[in-house]
Amino acid sequence: MGAGEDLVREGDEKMKKSVGAMQASLAGIRTGRASIALVENMKVDYYGTQTVMKQLSALGVPDAKTIEIRPWDKNAIQPIEKAISSSDLKLAPQRQGEVIRLNIPPLTQERRIELGKLAKKLAEEGKVAVRNVRQETNGKLKSAKDQKGMSEDDFRRLTAQVQKLTDQHIAKIDELLAIKEKEIITV
Repeated sequence: MGAGEDLVREGDEKMKKSVGAMQASLAGIRTGRASIALVENMKVDYYGTQTVMKQLSALGVPDAKTIEIRPWDKNAIQPIEKAISSSDLKLAPQRQGEVIRLNIPPLTQERRIELGKLAKKLAEEGKVAVRNVRQETNGKLKSAKDQKGMSEDDFRRLTAQVQKLTDQHIAKIDELLAIKEKEIITV
């Protein structure tokens, strides 16, 4: 019985990681407000190595419409500008000395609709990941039942527990999606 509980706990942890990854992806979707989440995990080709933006520079939000990037190495300025320009954010970096500023323009209605669809797609991918963990955990429980002689009652109880966890994590994904959609729609 202890092994079954461990499998359920392991499945819960994997589901939490799936929700966390989906939440991080949603944070990268641009809304009408400035947020360092838009650029902090952006990959920059820095001396031939794909480096995350937050490792190359100090990031800040001086006002609601501006992101400020202060590279620690002035040689990183051009690769950072190139990474931003080639990203799907559709933002134009503006260099002022050794600082790069990104002005966040208001979103057009068409772009809001696109971003809403992207958010829904990311949420669906998160749900699929959670369901895959459920399937994997239930498979492990079934083989534990077959090999270790777990009782049918314990098996049913544990799979019901896994389903309950799955439902909770999917509800969390729906909640995060609703928050993001509200951010995207809000002008």
